[in-house]
Amino acid sequence: MSAALDIFRALGDPTRLRIIYLLRAMELAVGEIAQVVGQSQPRVSRHVRILAEAGLVERRKEGNWVFLRLVRGEVIAPFLALFDQLIPSESEELWQKADLARLAAVRADRSRAAESYFAEHADEWDAIRSLHVPDVDVEAVMTALLGPETIGHLLDIGTGTGRMIELFGRSADQVTALDRSPDMLRLARAKLPEDAGDKYALVLGDFTALPLEPGSVDTVVLHQVLHYAQAPEAVIAEAARVTTGGGRVLIADFAAHEREELRLRDQHARLGFSDEQIESWFADAGLELERVEVLPSQELTVVLWLGRRRGARILPIEGRLSL
Repeated sequence: MSAALDIFRALGDPTRLRIIYLLRAMELAVGEIAQVVGQSQPRVSRHVRILAEAGLVERRKEGNWVFLRLVRGEVIAPFLALFDQLIPSESEELWQKADLARLAAVRADRSRAAESYFAEHADEWDAIRSLHVPDVDVEAVMTALLGPETIGHLLDIGTGTGRMIELFGRSADQVTALDRSPDMLRLARAKLPEDAGDKYALVLGDFTALPLEPGSVDTVVLHQVLHYAQAPEAVIAEAARVTTGGGRVLIADFAAHEREELRLRDQHARLGFSDEQIESWFADAGLELERVEVLPSQELTVVLWLGRRRGARILPIEGRLSL
């Protein structure tokens, strides 16, 4: 009985209900919630503590930020089902829509700052990235992970200056390279082979709303892109949506770290990722984590996560092998 009472007490506050509705939309930082609900960060933290003590919310520290998400499993599921059945009053519906609109505005401001950064540094992007990533080593592991099977239709999300096009383009049947920066796409286009024909499509777009049909891609690559995502779970879900059954999603990014200056100086939205986070987001998106490769370094460790869309058949370079 005490657990149920703790949950009902935790939910018996308008602000905490607002936090629950926001976290149903996506994983959020405490500061983002504070901006949306118009309250101080210490006050929001107190509400979060109550929700966490009731077993409804999980907290995860990342550098100077604390990220929140709803717990998974049987504890919260009945309450979320109840929320779905209740018809909100007119005022409740208004604040729900207003909160989501404010959240969208907060994230839009950050996206604009990131786009400005990309545009300003487009010409020197490869040099900037090489300061953090041993490119030769990472690319060798990526090639080994993808090599045993046909690449088919390749989607390079966040193509930047087009390095993944250079690396895998000739082995692919078709290539779609997406970026939200026109300046980046301009540089990537310059790296297309002379005989590119109509094999390559360079697309301006957002990685949370891919302009592709479900199941239309065989191989998805996100090379040093996911840490720019404010909602990485949404990016992975979109990648999985457009991946065909048996297709692969390969992420190369940083392991979790504490380099807070990258958030301010280089517009990193997330300070790397743990294996548990990626595996959880993969599972939610219908992907199975097949391989993890770790490339340690003195400053930033690079990790490669390879996932496969469920219901698969492996397509080797020569012939076909059913699972």
